Amino acid sequence: MSNKPRKPLSVFQRRWRKFKTLKRGWYSFNALLFLYIASLFSPLFINSQALVVKYEGEYHFPALGTFHQAKEFGQRLIGEADYRALDRQFEEEDGDNFVLMPLYPYHPNESLLDDPLLPGRPPHFPTAEHWLGTDNRGRDVLARLIYGFRTSITFGLGVVVLSYFLGMAVGQVLGYFGGRVDIYGQRLVEIWSGLPFLYTVIIISSIVTPGVWLLILILAAFRWMGTSFYMRGEFYREKSRDYVAAAIAQGDSHVSIMFRHILPNSLTPIISFFPFALVAAISSLVSLDFLGFGLPAPTASWGEMVNQGLQNIQKWHLIFFPLTALFFTLMMVVFIGEAIREAFDPKVFSRLR
Repeated sequence: MSNKPRKPLSVFQRRWRKFKTLKRGWYSFNALLFLYIASLFSPLFINSQALVVKYEGEYHFPALGTFHQAKEFGQRLIGEADYRALDRQFEEEDGDNFVLMPLYPYHPNESLLDDPLLPGRPPHFPTAEHWLGTDNRGRDVLARLIYGFRTSITFGLGVVVLSYFLGMAVGQVLGYFGGRVDIYGQRLVEIWSGLPFLYTVIIISSIVTPGVWLLILILAAFRWMGTSFYMRGEFYREKSRDYVAAAIAQGDSHVSIMFRHILPNSLTPIISFFPFALVAAISSLVSLDFLGFGLPAPTASWGEMVNQGLQNIQKWHLIFFPLTALFFTLMMVVFIGEAIREAFDPKVFSRLR
């Protein structure tokens, strides 16, 4: 039996162990991660396109993006095949032909105004076929809710990562070099932070139709200033440490000192604020969509769904389900943020003593 001493755990490993002991944050992290990964595969589970169609001995895979005319399967329709109707037809015929539909066979942008199972004008209340009902355009609420979840998390992550990249780059330069670089840089940051965000979005929306990536760029351009302030302060504090003086004495370059020595010791506040920045980004998207300056129609969006609920307040399902999904999503992110903040507390685990 070897008496070789165990390698001591790194600071990050100890922080990760601490995070796993905080059950509320750890369970929220796993639940949110599972839901987001599952939402990435939502077209395989929630879609009006058939996964597999066997017709006259040939197999077709519409869910992979192949377009099939209705007449290819003997339907008297113009345009693409109606796979739900085709599924019912093949079941009645009881032959070799079959259609394998997704678990929930409705697309978030599909209008169901001609669906015989939905009498009357939309929006429709929840039924056995449409578990959360339909909106005012006859689109399935559950499908739009799940696709909207994927859009919201992806959008929030994109905004936070990009704004962190910009803010950390600016904050490192200002905090490390100081002097005139810091003075002039701070003035430019203050001028930029004074620009009106909502007016800018309105002007851009009136010129071009903002897509997901354009909105991510716009929000990130107005959210990096706070990160730069934190990073600037951390670099000012860390560059006065003895290990930085030793790195300078041994001839390390500025890039090596900034990224190899100072940056790893300056990430605690940045990582701790990441979940709360994600909450702010998701809330911003919901607010913009609610006001009509967010993602273009017919993109599935929680803000647009809440706006529909406000316009049809007597249809309780249009406002209850989107707000409930938004509440639980933001609550889980906040729980994760609280656990990260406690696990990364420098009073408990620190690189330097």
